[in-house]
Amino acid sequence: MGINNWHVSERPREKLLEKGRQHLTESELLAILIGSGDSKNNALVLAREILSSCNDDLHALSRMDVNQLIRVKGVGNAKAIRIISAFELGRRRSSQEAGKKCSVTCSKDAADVLHPILADLSHEEFWVLYLNRANKIIKQQMISKGGIAGTVVDSRLIFKSALDSLSSSIILAHNHPSGNEKPSKADTELTQRLKEAGKFLEIPVLDHIILTSEAYFSFADEGLL
Repeated sequence: MGINNWHVSERPREKLLEKGRQHLTESELLAILIGSGDSKNNALVLAREILSSCNDDLHALSRMDVNQLIRVKGVGNAKAIRIISAFELGRRRSSQEAGKKCSVTCSKDAADVLHPILADLSHEEFWVLYLNRANKIIKQQMISKGGIAGTVVDSRLIFKSALDSLSSSIILAHNHPSGNEKPSKADTELTQRLKEAGKFLEIPVLDHIILTSEAYFSFADEGLL
């Protein structure tokens, strides 16, 4: 049965207007987002199929790309793009809110800023937080983007940007799509190399944060800086 044939109070859009967004299930919210079903299933059934494809895990859904989403029968490029766009808006909202912190005083402050950007990615990205003397964030910048296993980092680009923005210190960060937050040998070697470069330029590296969807690792907290 099509959604238009349901009782008004049970239709997702009307339910949101009448009861508020907090009273809708994930599948109902997703049904509103994708807008319509296909010739066989209405939008709500299709939304449940999409959620089922990722075991009802919203974190897993947020990491899916267009090619993965369109594997669900009834999902085309347009619906996949709507879903990806919605999650990206959510990430940016969370990042903006975290970035309004007065200053970065500990690893958790830095992780809170970076988590919305990096935690749900299916590939590695390397970012830097540039700080002033009060440890306030001047800017945050993606330095490189790679594959599942790693990314290439150019130290010259990092410190040129630090000098151009008159940064007093920096915090390094990247994600591990594998879910293992522990640093690799290459991560440790890179951190030490950038630490030494920062000493020479009097722009100290305060921390290197490795993020996953569930946790983070801080080189500073572990005494590795």
